[in-house]
Amino acid sequence: MTSPSPHSDVLIVGAGPAGLSLAISLAQAGLTATVVEQQPQAALADPAPDGREIALTHPSRATLERLGTWAELAPHEVGCIREAQVHDGPLARHGALQLGAQGTGHEALGFIVPNHALRRTAHAVAARTPGVRILTGTQVTRVAALPLQAELDCVAGDGPPERLHAPLLVAADSRFSATRRQLGIGARMTDFGRTVIVCRMRHAEPHGGVAHECFGYERTLAVLPLPGDAAGHETGHLCSVVVTAGAADAAALLALPADAFAAEVQAQFGHRLGAMRLDGERHAYPLVATYAQRFAGHRCALLGDAAVGMHPVTAHGFNLGLAGVERLTAALLAARRQGRDIGHAEALAAYAQAQHRHAWPIYEGTNAIVRLYTDARPVPRLLRQLVLQGARRLPPLQSAIVGQLTGKAPGWLRLIQQN
Repeated sequence: MTSPSPHSDVLIVGAGPAGLSLAISLAQAGLTATVVEQQPQAALADPAPDGREIALTHPSRATLERLGTWAELAPHEVGCIREAQVHDGPLARHGALQLGAQGTGHEALGFIVPNHALRRTAHAVAARTPGVRILTGTQVTRVAALPLQAELDCVAGDGPPERLHAPLLVAADSRFSATRRQLGIGARMTDFGRTVIVCRMRHAEPHGGVAHECFGYERTLAVLPLPGDAAGHETGHLCSVVVTAGAADAAALLALPADAFAAEVQAQFGHRLGAMRLDGERHAYPLVATYAQRFAGHRCALLGDAAVGMHPVTAHGFNLGLAGVERLTAALLAARRQGRDIGHAEALAAYAQAQHRHAWPIYEGTNAIVRLYTDARPVPRLLRQLVLQGARRLPPLQSAIVGQLTGKAPGWLRLIQQN
C-alpha cells in the first residue's frame, strides 16, 4: 500500500513566528512546507500590537538573520539590552544581581523586539519564499498521524472541505494546541493563578539600556528598555512594563485610570525613571505554562509554544522556539541525506531529545524561580534573599546566565546540555 502524492514535505499548523520561521528554514533547505492558519491574511500581514515585547538572545538573532526576517525589522523596532538587574523586594533595600556582557565580545546581552513586528516580518518573508504555501482563513478540523502519511482536514471560509497529506505534520499553534491534543500528545500545565499586564510607558529619565526584574512581595515588575519612536517627535524615553499579579489585584490595576496606573508602576519602581505615563493600551494575559509529554512521534512534531509554553519571567519562550526551528531543520536534512523517511519517528528522535535537554532545565528552573519569588511567607522571603545574594557572589553562575543569552556558554554548561 502506498500513500497519495504529498501536497508538500511538511504540513505546519499555525502561522505564528515559530511556524513561519520553520517554513522559511525548510524552504531554504530545499523542502516544501504548507502552513495552515485560521487568521485572515490581513491579520498576518499587518498584525495589531498586542503589548508583548520579545527578548531575543544572540543565537536567536543569528537564526532570524539567516532566515532573512531580521533585515525586515525597522530600526525603531530593535532595542538593545545592555545590562540586566534583578531586585528582590523593594528597590534599594537589597543589592541587585547585575548581569552584563563584559567579556563576551558583545556590546549587549540581547535584544528586544515587539511581538507584532516578529509576526509581520515572518509572514512577509514566508509569503515570498518559493516552496512555502500559506493557507489563511482556514480552520483545521482533523489531523492524524498515519503509518504512511500525516493527514490534515481543513475548511477555508465557505469553501468545500479539503484533505492535505504529507510525510510530516508539525503543530505550532499555541500552548493550548488543539493539534497537539488531536495527535494524542498530552501536556503538563501549570496554572499560576496570576495575570500578566503588559504595556508601554514613557518616562523622564533615560533607561540606559538596562532591563530590570523586580520581585515584589505581591507583584512582579519588569521594566524593559525600548528604542525611540520611528518619527522621533514624541517626548520622553520609552520602556515596556510587565506587571504580574494575582487575579484580583490585576483586575484592580486594569480598572485604574491611566494616570493612576502609571503612578502605581512609578512607585513600585522607586521613581528611578522619573515621571512615567502610559503610552497606548494595557493588555492582560492569563499565566499558564505548558510542557508537552513528548516533542515528536511517528509523522508528527511539536514546535514553539505547542511544545513548551514558558512563564515570561526569564524571557526564553520564543528563543526556545527558534532553537527548535534549527534543530528540527537539521534533523530533517540529516534524514534526507541518509535517504530516510523524514516523518519516521527515528528521524525525529534527535530533534525531540536535543530540544528536551535544552528546554527542560530552563522550564523547571523558571517555574522554581516563580514559585519562590511569589511566596510572601517569611521563610521563602529569607530563602530568596539568600539565593539572590549567593548568585551575586558566584561568578560561574553569572557567566552561565550571560552565556545562555549571548551564545557563549561556559564549557561545563555546554557539556551538561549535550548529555
